[in-house]
Amino acid sequence: MKDLAGKIVLITGGAAGIGKIMLRLMLERKAKVIIWDINQASIDATIAEYTDGESIFGFQVDVSNIRHIRETANKVKQQIGVVDILINNAGIVVGKYFDEHSTSDITSTIAINVNGPMLVTKEFLGDMIAQNSGHICNIASSGGLVSNPKMSVYAASKWALIGWSDSLRLEMEQQGKDINITTIMPYYINTGMFDGVNSKIPILEPEAAALTIVKSIERNRKMVTMPGYIYRFTRLGQAIMPLSVFDWFAGSVLGIYKTMEHFVGRKK
Repeated sequence: MKDLAGKIVLITGGAAGIGKIMLRLMLERKAKVIIWDINQASIDATIAEYTDGESIFGFQVDVSNIRHIRETANKVKQQIGVVDILINNAGIVVGKYFDEHSTSDITSTIAINVNGPMLVTKEFLGDMIAQNSGHICNIASSGGLVSNPKMSVYAASKWALIGWSDSLRLEMEQQGKDINITTIMPYYINTGMFDGVNSKIPILEPEAAALTIVKSIERNRKMVTMPGYIYRFTRLGQAIMPLSVFDWFAGSVLGIYKTMEHFVGRKK
């Protein structure tokens, strides 16, 4: 079990949703926590909830902007120190048929969900390699395992994130580095991001999801799905079923292909 006391933890998208819950859980474990978020008001409100200014730090960052990432990463290193644990949690979803997407919908989803985690990791991985210790946790999605109508760009971004994240794990192992990589693939989480989703499979509660993620970091787990059977079902089903049969089971029996029919998302 990894001891998180005294570790410097950076959480992107850390001022809301499961990011904010993970912040609290990390503070309970006596870690120093840095939150990056695009919303300064949310950062200020989150920090105001905690009185120990020695343990929590906040920076406004757009993870789709490489200049913001580099400048803020330098501030973190100079003002706080080497990041021991990085949780790439920031993400967006646009729930539309692909032909309804604007160019901005597509480019911003890829910039935040795919490029963001890679570019943020790039800024901190070198220090982890230099000290030969560290942990990177990437919050992907079960949408990166199963195709889904009205989720094509989001699914594509999470498929890419899963492929990069687990490849990075193998690279660290091949290079003999003591740097753990955890890829998290949750089902829908009830944070407001997926408001309007209708699902036969139970939607995850934020507190339980955040706790599972933190415990997965503590236990150095490699790939985690929530609920756990999602990964086994999809991989086995896709392996043994003809595509038409899998589509029938996922679409008609489990209702996955209809979950986004009434999607509205988080109100701005």
